[in-house]
Amino acid sequence: MGLVFYYFTKFADHFILIYSALLFATYFLLSAFSAMDIQKYMRRNSFIDYRDILTAPSAPSISIIAPAYNESKNIVENVRSLLNIHYVNFEVIIVNDGSKDDTLQLMIDAYELEAAPVAIEQKLASKPIVAVYKSKIPSLGRLTVIDKVNGGKADALNAGINISRYGIFAAIDVDCILEYESLLKMVKPFMEQTESDKVIAVGGVVRIANSCEVNEGKIIRVNLPDQILPRIQVLEYIRAFLLGRMAWSRLNGLILISGAFGMFDKKIAIDCGGYNHRTVGEDMELVIRMRRYMEERKKKYKVVYLPDPLCWTEAPSSLKILSKQRNRWTRGTAETLWIHKKLIFNPRYHFLA
Repeated sequence: MGLVFYYFTKFADHFILIYSALLFATYFLLSAFSAMDIQKYMRRNSFIDYRDILTAPSAPSISIIAPAYNESKNIVENVRSLLNIHYVNFEVIIVNDGSKDDTLQLMIDAYELEAAPVAIEQKLASKPIVAVYKSKIPSLGRLTVIDKVNGGKADALNAGINISRYGIFAAIDVDCILEYESLLKMVKPFMEQTESDKVIAVGGVVRIANSCEVNEGKIIRVNLPDQILPRIQVLEYIRAFLLGRMAWSRLNGLILISGAFGMFDKKIAIDCGGYNHRTVGEDMELVIRMRRYMEERKKKYKVVYLPDPLCWTEAPSSLKILSKQRNRWTRGTAETLWIHKKLIFNPRYHFLA
């Protein structure tokens, strides 16, 4: 028995050593790739005036889709923040996903909404839509509010895509705060794409807004979170977004665009079947399915990641909420990998990671 234990501990020691060395080497390579891509991005964009995009005739129109469920606490301010985004031609679609509080009524009162007849082409399956609202205020013509039966975030996004008018859509959490020029930066890769190298999705850095000063939907002062748990997550987000996703983007192996804020080619998303109701990781699953769609048709494409901080979100400040969030992320990843298990170690789909 003692001999068995001895060999077991020896094996465990060697396993831990090899695993640690491989992990360190992987992170080192990812950090190197990330640093090279960030430098390249900064050189290419150091002299760009993003305001030129506002007057560019080729600037595409964008549909911003934000699901909302029981968001009465901040819904009015959050919608106002979306309406004040710095861009030339966009629409804001708020999808009230069967909220049980007064989220819908607050928007109706604040923005003078009334039910409007809207033709809906049911390209993607979703729960029934109860009503579509438009504002009586002429200056708020770009705002559309959908009231629908509760079906979850994926279902709400599909309903928003069905209503949307434009060929590019941005999916965003309604409680997130976007940077002033976020749409200008996110749309640039779509403007630079070619027929032989199509951009199907774009993502960017998400930062933590805990303890930051916010005024009228804008971050006016960036502060380090007061609580220890959000502070740890600040480091985690820097590692995940700037080190991990930036490197995988350079290798064209990125399979995740954050559900907090991402921009997508609507036609390809619809052709793929839209967001999947069967997983809580609908953001990751959609990107993988879009990539799979392009790979199977042997079309060249890119999933682009930008190192700019484009979106701010509130991070969990308690272990209970954090554990629920990470449990959802883990389950979403496992479900997505199971759905697309055909891709694993399959050379037909090239380098997805």
